[in-house]
Amino acid sequence: MRRAYKKHKIEPDRIYNDLEVAKFVNKVMDSGRKTIAQKIVYSAFDIIKQQTKKEPLEVFKAAIENASPIVEVKPKRVGGATYQVPMEVRGDRRLALAFRWLIEGARNKKGKPMAEKLAAELIDCTNNQGNAIKKKNDMHRMAEANKAFAHFAR
Repeated sequence: MRRAYKKHKIEPDRIYNDLEVAKFVNKVMDSGRKTIAQKIVYSAFDIIKQQTKKEPLEVFKAAIENASPIVEVKPKRVGGATYQVPMEVRGDRRLALAFRWLIEGARNKKGKPMAEKLAAELIDCTNNQGNAIKKKNDMHRMAEANKAFAHFAR
């Protein structure tokens, strides 16, 4: 019997005193370089403040809210056939997917520093545009198309 996974306690970040920002910094982090990840995120927040004249934390929260999926499809084997079953996304996974898509969308942009790309992606998501929103819509479309298999959900 496997032991239950023990969740790590994460301290809120030092500038905005927000837990989600701290988690986002950890997701941006590459090869354990946390100070660089913090510089990237905080620089992106500064760029957001300059471009939108809004509070960067509000823009960040709105972007995450818009990029978070509500339903996803999970494969389930039933009698030799595998069905894509639509299921509701849990809160922590919803946040993780939103973070992943935002960072992936920023990394896929070319020719600018990461802070600028991240700021652009966050602003786009606030306006319901960008790669992360496209991913979310694709996932929702897949769930909608496989609605007939919803009765297989656990």
